[in-house]
Amino acid sequence: MDNQEYNSIVSFIWGIADDCLRDVYVRGKYRDVILPMTVIRRLDAMLEGTKKTVLTMKKQLDAAHIDNQWPALCNAAGQAFCNASPFLLKDLTSRGKKQTLEADFKAYLDGFSPNVQEILDKFKFRDQIRTMVDADILGAVIEKFTSSDINLSPKPVYKDEEKKIVKLPGLDNHGMGTIFEELIRRFNEENNEEAGEHWTPRDVVELMADLAFYPVEDQIKDATYSCYDGACGTGGMLTVAQARLLKLAAKQGKKVSIHLFGQEINPETYAICKADMLLKGDGEEAEHIAYGSTLSLDGNPSRQFDFMLSNPPYGKSWKTDADKLGGKNEILDTRFNTYLPGGDLLKMIPRTSDGQLLFLLNNVSKMKTDTELGSRIIEVHNGSSLFTGDAGSGESNARRYLMESDLVEAIIALPDNMFYNTGIGTYIWVLSNKKEARRKGKIQLIDATQMKSPLRKNMGNKNCEFTPDIRKEIIRLFLAMEESDVSKIFDNSEFGYWNVTVDRPLRLRVFPEREIPEKDEKGKVLFKKYMELLDVRDAVQEAAKTAPFDDWDSFAKATKLKKTQLKKIRPYITETDPDAKEVAGEADPELRDTENIPFQYEGGIDTFIEKEVLPYAPDAYVDEDKTKIGYEISFTKYFYKPVKLRDMKDILASLAELEKESEGVMDDIVRGLE
Repeated sequence: MDNQEYNSIVSFIWGIADDCLRDVYVRGKYRDVILPMTVIRRLDAMLEGTKKTVLTMKKQLDAAHIDNQWPALCNAAGQAFCNASPFLLKDLTSRGKKQTLEADFKAYLDGFSPNVQEILDKFKFRDQIRTMVDADILGAVIEKFTSSDINLSPKPVYKDEEKKIVKLPGLDNHGMGTIFEELIRRFNEENNEEAGEHWTPRDVVELMADLAFYPVEDQIKDATYSCYDGACGTGGMLTVAQARLLKLAAKQGKKVSIHLFGQEINPETYAICKADMLLKGDGEEAEHIAYGSTLSLDGNPSRQFDFMLSNPPYGKSWKTDADKLGGKNEILDTRFNTYLPGGDLLKMIPRTSDGQLLFLLNNVSKMKTDTELGSRIIEVHNGSSLFTGDAGSGESNARRYLMESDLVEAIIALPDNMFYNTGIGTYIWVLSNKKEARRKGKIQLIDATQMKSPLRKNMGNKNCEFTPDIRKEIIRLFLAMEESDVSKIFDNSEFGYWNVTVDRPLRLRVFPEREIPEKDEKGKVLFKKYMELLDVRDAVQEAAKTAPFDDWDSFAKATKLKKTQLKKIRPYITETDPDAKEVAGEADPELRDTENIPFQYEGGIDTFIEKEVLPYAPDAYVDEDKTKIGYEISFTKYFYKPVKLRDMKDILASLAELEKESEGVMDDIVRGLE
């Protein structure tokens, strides 16, 4: 089947919406009918040839009082699914009464096997039946889908009884998948405000597949591989990855198979993903798609995968998942917590307003360690994953874990406006736990922000794309691993830093003449017994006779008061004074500062303090107990190109020219007023 025939089928199905649904559904809701009906008709067409065999088998099973009939019925149908109702879809076109049509259509739907029932339930397709019956369009929709002008069957339709002249060619599983994906694409374009949540642009997916497989194409063997997407949406990444691996394997003369796994929380896109796989003949793969939240209900807790591609939600709250996991501060899931070599716990839980890094950590937890290839992860994030979070935060700790484990091969900055529902900058992370020798201990940054081709027509926010040539250039940059204006290579330690707390001693001057009040600022009594207050006041006045006012430790000792009493009165009789003596063991919180010291600063923390701090604050010191390690990546830092300023002579010449022009304008205005 050529592209023209594919397009004619897509156009026909698209036309059903305009012909039958226009006055009943708003345009954005056409998909609620068209997508499930396309699935139903394709499955129906695939079951036509074995319908009698299935009904005969069902009659025998009923007679034998066998309850679990589905395995035998699916086997009779020769598919991973079946329909045990007495109807084919075309049988329903003769129903004259709406009530009869509705009842028979529901019975027909109820006849599908459980795997199809789940798809229909997630589509909420039965909710549409009453709407279509009331509007008297159900019969028209069924008639359109079973029309002789369209063939969704794998068998060709012939013009002659001898079956020599083909009227409509058969549609194989791959072709049906292509048509279904094209329908999804069109509907996503129609609803571009939500498209980014469900659909990653095909050009970006193609690049991600390239990054997953091209670097290891010479390592592909005659074997079975697995591919996983923990935020699989409609399954586009999985199917593109499958096609790419099979293509590269064939190029290498290898015979491979690939099993697809995924998880999706949105019921409709989950249904589309499973339906798409069924339509392509991947019945087993459809069973590998889990429903629910990957974060709080991992559908593949014990599996590991060879390849993982994903575009997780970013900037989206995961508070509901956090609550299900026991609360953000109580999460013990080993995917999101690890231990440092010294045994200290490293918590990698980000703020609940953005959980994208958790999807990356989930993938890392599923990497294979006992194979020659290991695992490769390709994942899209926004800039938050690169730099949000101070040292010691969950985000920074996640980056620390990834980099100190030497998992990150590269990060690629994509052009703005590459996605449908956002114009912000996005980045592709490339991870591997079996880096080639030249990449060990290093991370490659690629600035692809200017590598884009404009679209003729914007698709939501998307105004540019990656052409095949652009994708090839990005892959070339990655594989070459050479330094250039758009490709830079750094040691992992380049992105690490120490966050140190720099303190200075507290210096207090005593003012014994100041009154010690009975109550504090909140009205709370300082001393329960008034006599104690009087004794404290007397002790201060007595110490003032002999003790120095610029040395709090000496003055406090001279009062002979208890520590609790001194703590209460100190705020009222002292002030900080840079000329006073240090208070032993206490830092001045007003003078406290923090410094981020790069790991690669020559000489480390001590040299930094000596050169950058002590010349300006000789009494400064580092509170080592508060030192934290952080990691962040700034593309701007490494790829910023300052705008070249105009020469001053050119600026003055332009100003002079403008001045002459304005004088002429003023003269014209004045003459006009006269």
